[in-house]
Order: sequence, then structure tokens, then C-alpha cells
Amino acid sequence: MKEGIREQHSEHGDIFRHQRFAWPRLSILLVAGLVGVIGLAFPATVFATAADPHPSIRVRVVNYTSASPAILAEAEREAARILSEAGLRTFWLECSGKHSTATPRDLCQELEATDISLRVLSEPTQNTLQDTVFGFAVVPVLASVYYDAVGRAKSDGAEFDIPIILGCVIAHEIGHLLLGSNSHSGSGIMKRRWERKQFRQAMTGILLFTPEQAKRIQAEAQTRMRL
Repeated sequence: MKEGIREQHSEHGDIFRHQRFAWPRLSILLVAGLVGVIGLAFPATVFATAADPHPSIRVRVVNYTSASPAILAEAEREAARILSEAGLRTFWLECSGKHSTATPRDLCQELEATDISLRVLSEPTQNTLQDTVFGFAVVPVLASVYYDAVGRAKSDGAEFDIPIILGCVIAHEIGHLLLGSNSHSGSGIMKRRWERKQFRQAMTGILLFTPEQAKRIQAEAQTRMRL
């Protein structure tokens, strides 16, 4: 590039006064190019201050049922997938009233602004907060799901994969915690009463939050992360 500038100067002696104004622009371009190269080599350093586009929450799970750890883990993966489709990352913490060798008790006792609690219960308890036969939510931090009720879920006499349905129910109740108690919709995973169509969608992986619900979920999670 310097040789090109010199050739241009030799041919036109009076162009130097114009080059005095071109140098600042050239310098800016060179700096921008260097920043781009450095960014490719060290992306974490150059863009360390960039906002995380995916907010996150931590779910503290307490299992009061006979559901095996394997079933519960699969249900959590399905719920995490559904919430991820809505732009929300989830971290799952297995908690218990007893001492656990897998999770230090202090992590389960600490409460962060982004924490929510999930109870896996056997049968519906007497309360006035139920919104479906599968569980209920107490905004803003407590969700409960009924494992036995999920196990009996049928449509057209066909039994469904329990972990998948349980994962959808968990995502539904977590949705209430982030969207608010009056957040049922006419379709999708936040529909009040699930019918044959919703069970089919659940088993094919397309029972999800609507785009508008996804935006609200992300906004609420971001708000909690800033606290």
C-alpha cells in the first residue's frame, strides 16, 4: 500500500496536500482492520463486555415421589430444551431435605435472584392455586408438578412417554413463574387444558412457547439477573 502511495505522489507532485487529509482516514481503516484481526484471534478478550444474549435461571428440584433419578433427569432435559427454544438457559440443582452426596447442602439453601424452586409431588394437595390437573405455580419462585397424574396421562387410550410429558409440565409451570399467574394462552405449551393435540405436539417436540411468550420470558429472566 505504501508503494502505491509513493507512485501516486511521483506522478502528481501536488497531490501531497490532499494526502494530508487522507492519512487520518487511512489510519482509522488500519486500526479497524487490526481490531478485526485481534478479534478473530482473541474473541473472548475483545468482546468480553458484550451482553449475554441468553439469560439464565437456576432450578432447585426437590423430588418427593418414587420417580427415579433417570426419569427426572430426562424430564429436566426436555424442560430445558423447551425453555432453550424460548431463549432461556436453565441450570438444574438436585436438592433434598436429607444430606446429599451429589450436591452440597449449602447450594440448595442459598437463594439467588435467578433461583426458582420445583417440587415433584405424587398427588394433588388440597389448595386453591391449581390451574391444571398436572401442577400449579406460586409466582414468582415456586412450581409444583404431580408425577402420578402425569403417569396417567392418556389420549385415545395410548400411554405416552412419561419423562417427555413431565418435562412439558415442568416447562409449563416454570412458564407461569416467569410470565405471571394469568398467563394461559389459546395454544402452545401455556394452554390451560391439554387435549389430544397438545399431547401429540409434546411427543413430537413442538409443544412450545409462543414467540411473544419467549420475549416476555427473556425479559423477566434478564430483570432477575440484574437484581
